[in-house]
Amino acid sequence: MPAESTAEPMVRFQNVQKSYDGVSVVVESLNLDIAKGEFLTMLGPSGSGKTTTLMMLAGFEPPTQGEIYLHGKPISRMPPHKRGIGMVFQNYALFPHMTVAENLAFPLKVRGLDKSEIKSKIERALDMVELPTFGERRPGQLSGGQQQRIAVARALVFEPDLVLMDEPLGALDKQLREQMQYEIKHLHDRLQITVVYVTHDQSEALTMSDRIAVFNNGRIQQLSRPDELYERPCNSFVAQFIGENNRLKGTVEELGKNNSCTVRLTSGDTVKASAIGVSKKGEQTLLSLRPERVEINPSNGSLSNILDGRIEEIIYLGDHMRTRLSVAGHSDFIVKVPNRQSDCGFREGEKVKIGWTVEDCRALDCTESLQ
Repeated sequence: MPAESTAEPMVRFQNVQKSYDGVSVVVESLNLDIAKGEFLTMLGPSGSGKTTTLMMLAGFEPPTQGEIYLHGKPISRMPPHKRGIGMVFQNYALFPHMTVAENLAFPLKVRGLDKSEIKSKIERALDMVELPTFGERRPGQLSGGQQQRIAVARALVFEPDLVLMDEPLGALDKQLREQMQYEIKHLHDRLQITVVYVTHDQSEALTMSDRIAVFNNGRIQQLSRPDELYERPCNSFVAQFIGENNRLKGTVEELGKNNSCTVRLTSGDTVKASAIGVSKKGEQTLLSLRPERVEINPSNGSLSNILDGRIEEIIYLGDHMRTRLSVAGHSDFIVKVPNRQSDCGFREGEKVKIGWTVEDCRALDCTESLQ
């Protein structure tokens, strides 16, 4: 990600709101700055407002209220073709009756470039996506991954400062999808372009992004670097949506020093946690705890939380064992045990102790949707 500065952002959403019917709001009070050279991902479930936000930036949807700025200039009333923004869609949107070269030439002809310049830019774009000999093929003669690369090349061929990508890898199989994540990220790093990327796939967002904006109900719930988002979710929605997460419901019994608290679970057990979304005694909370942060039969005597558990299931997943336990009245408590050897030493039905630190357990808000 580019170094933080006081420079004007490339893109600014200022108090942007969108409603299609004048009643229900799809995007609400959006304020967001995107820096030049940044890879920002808009992540969220279907209907969260992320794609509508991208379409407003592209110019395909006007905001109901507020303003969008590009390089400091308002663009809400500017038609899409005058914004100079590259766009990559999930279905690639390649013209099937045209060759690859003709597809790439299209946005250049629209901009009035001469033939020699068009030829040069097409060659450069094909080299960029490592398909230099594919110019005379038609989209139907390409694999899904090759079509996706050509769609990226077409978005970059006129050398825009800003490229928008709307679920561009959604049609690919898992292996190719993962490969293309790295290719797009490396392309971004090499060209230093600004990318705004939309996906509902959390692992994709974590892999590719400088920052991630998590959307829900038309609002950004958290805007952070991938590591901050995963390690320090600010509310229960983000904790649930990003990665696997154990959730234990309870009531705040005591607020302690150093932003800690004691929570009594519904099972009667007490747990010490970091007080993130709670501020008073008697408040209900959901404790958020990542499976890889829990130890089974811990040897570390300094762990603040030790509970009893019973192993219900062990699943071998190559690099780790996914272990499901009954803990504090929950039969779906997950612990990821690193696979350092072929036998993890535990058996289904075995009673064990589990432990974790205060810092790894976050007391968050207790929203109805997560109860």
